[in-house]
Amino acid sequence: MAASCLLWPGLFCLGLLGSYFAFQTHWSLFWFNVVYLSVVILIAIFERIMPYEQTWLRKDGETFNDIAHTLLSKGVVQIAAAIGTSFPMALATVVQPSFTSPLHIWPDFWPLLLQVVLGLAIAELGLYIAHRLAHENLALWRFHALHHSVERLWVINTGRFHLVDSLLKIAMSQTPLYLLGAPLPVFLWIGAVTAFIGLLTHCNIDVRTGPLDWVLSTPRLHRWHHSRRLEEGNTNYCENLVLWDQLFGTYHNPPRPSPVDIGISGKIAKGFFAQFAQPFSAKGARQILGRAPKKDK
Repeated sequence: MAASCLLWPGLFCLGLLGSYFAFQTHWSLFWFNVVYLSVVILIAIFERIMPYEQTWLRKDGETFNDIAHTLLSKGVVQIAAAIGTSFPMALATVVQPSFTSPLHIWPDFWPLLLQVVLGLAIAELGLYIAHRLAHENLALWRFHALHHSVERLWVINTGRFHLVDSLLKIAMSQTPLYLLGAPLPVFLWIGAVTAFIGLLTHCNIDVRTGPLDWVLSTPRLHRWHHSRRLEEGNTNYCENLVLWDQLFGTYHNPPRPSPVDIGISGKIAKGFFAQFAQPFSAKGARQILGRAPKKDK
């Protein structure tokens, strides 16, 4: 019981502690990824030792696709985000050292911790809007459905997102921070928090998160979000802080075990490249939405 209560916050804090040391080096992104992969390995080990759902340990034939989507979507997005936030700052520092943007209203005199908390709340609003739109708008759902098509949750399919879905989220969460003039360390720490909470929300570990469910996105909350039942699945949109779910009435955490029957009613193509291309065709979109194919006249 003690292990179930301590493991989630312990792994989360371990990831952030490792990130702190990584950010002190000249090779911060390299060492951050070393820390990230180390936490992935630890989670994978604990998934075998104390799984939440035993049947989720079975192979589903999607491991390669899960990894490929993670590397393409998350990898490309992280690189784009790093360029988008650090390059303009470097340019302003080197070429225009005396330039001050009229939109620079970020409270950079605050302690970094408070700046990160503020940044998380602002970025989370963008993530919330993008995520909720992806569930309520069919044109966006056809891209987001790839993530919900999994029938088991485990650490490897954390990053199973279509590239279009990931780009929408990154644009809506980071653009406001950039316009407000948030410094690069804030972006780095938001990225670290998002990375490790993302791993832990998908983990198939029997953890007890208790009061943390009211503040942070946890495995329990995310399993409700993956439920096949729409009234349960269209809830818990927040990815880090559950602040906006609480305020907008989409927070869902009833006093019973969270579901293990997850997935979608539509059909996702087999194979990584087919899954990537599927949402762009009318036929593929109908398959994703679970609609019958159009008959030839």
